[in-house]
Amino acid sequence: MDILQALANGFGVALQPVNLLLVFLGCLVGTLIGVLPGIGPISGVALLVPLTFALKLTPESAIILLAGIYYGAMYGGSTTSILLNIPGETSSVVTTLDGNQMARQGRAGAALAISAWGSFIAGTLSVLALMLLGPLLAQWAIRFGPAEYFALMVFGFSTLSALAGKNMAKALLATLFGLLLSTVGQDPQSGMSRFTFGLLQLEDGMDFLVVAIGLFAVSEVLMILQDKAPPAVQATVGRVYLSLKEFSFSLLTILRSSVLGFVIGVLPGAGASIASFVAYTVEKRLLGSRARFGQGDIRGVAAPESANNAAAGGAMIPLLTLGLPGSGTTAIMLGALVSLGVTPGPQMFQQHPNVVWGLIASMYVGNAVLLLLNLPLVGLFVRLLAVPSWFLVPAVLAVSFIGVYAVNNNPFDLLLMTVFGLIGYLMRRLDFPLAPVLLGLVLGYLMEVNLRRAMAISNGDVGFLFSSPIAIALWVLAGFSLFAPALLSRFRQRGALGDEEL
Repeated sequence: MDILQALANGFGVALQPVNLLLVFLGCLVGTLIGVLPGIGPISGVALLVPLTFALKLTPESAIILLAGIYYGAMYGGSTTSILLNIPGETSSVVTTLDGNQMARQGRAGAALAISAWGSFIAGTLSVLALMLLGPLLAQWAIRFGPAEYFALMVFGFSTLSALAGKNMAKALLATLFGLLLSTVGQDPQSGMSRFTFGLLQLEDGMDFLVVAIGLFAVSEVLMILQDKAPPAVQATVGRVYLSLKEFSFSLLTILRSSVLGFVIGVLPGAGASIASFVAYTVEKRLLGSRARFGQGDIRGVAAPESANNAAAGGAMIPLLTLGLPGSGTTAIMLGALVSLGVTPGPQMFQQHPNVVWGLIASMYVGNAVLLLLNLPLVGLFVRLLAVPSWFLVPAVLAVSFIGVYAVNNNPFDLLLMTVFGLIGYLMRRLDFPLAPVLLGLVLGYLMEVNLRRAMAISNGDVGFLFSSPIAIALWVLAGFSLFAPALLSRFRQRGALGDEEL
């Protein structure tokens, strides 16, 4: 009954005219970001975070907008995957296998329709699970003290670092770089300056927005310029159509993939890409010879699209209840919330009910908006691929510079953003993952504060960090997650879907 009352209050927030408009804009912009190859949800959300500050949005309105962009991008990536065999972002790579085959067979409309319906059903189910499980996990997590929080941060770093790239050593180095950035500025206890090199602009530390936009958006532009983006392309959409027989044929796959995607999304560090891959593999094994995966089977579209949308909802649970982002995109959302004065964690449901339940209710609305918005406008979205890079690149740069300057009106931020753009470009060229840097910057301060509190309580006894069952469990999980890449690699090698089959 409490949950229903809280959800009703959440709808009171989500259905306010300004928040309804933000849900619509978030879904629309997110879909556009997902459609455009190269500008994934991480860069898109990073690029638009300054807009929430410039518009002076409340925390609940800001997170509603950013979440709409996130799950809108999850859907938008499928359009180009199906029609052009070009995944808009990594979680849509598997969709190309059967989606583009269906398009070549003249069934593009059915593929787009099952993608939309699968995303809608999976998104709705994941929000329902978030609503039921989120408060329970928050009640459990309220027992956390400084030692448990420190172990939790270590666990979060280990999972994202292990899964953010192919090379664990590079991911760990990227995490350490992020932690180093978090120490720039005044010491939280003594007030002494650290690594500021006499620059007053660095006394308050590295601004999260400046680093995020530089690392993701500016470096993305440099990569596009270097790769000489392919010329604009055109595609024929045809009529979007899905028969009742095709829908019923795919329904069980959608439901199974929704559950699987949600569970994987809840795991910190997993994310939508792994969810779509695992869901496709499981369905292929489960259906065996009854399916024609890789040859235009409609269930080969339904499985990854349902799973990646469910994972987006599942990723909200560790973000809201533990303050742990499950992906690079949610790491940026975490930073935006912290910048707005809202720190996600066990107290989130009690201290900021409008933010949490407003977000949950807006996701119900957003899923319906995505379904109503995308099916009639698929042809329009595909025409965006005709936007030439000579227009796209300066547009992205202009939005980046205006957005960063609008936050603090400080020219130094523009210089810093450019420097981080170059650093991000070099890291991409050397195959270093960027997301762990951002996570280190966002969580580094909290990690330092909780470590100091734990040491103060225990008079410097390091054993205090391992003194409770919860802390021990988190340390064990952190150690296990370091071996996750090796286990996943083994799973892929043994799976029926090897790279050759892909």
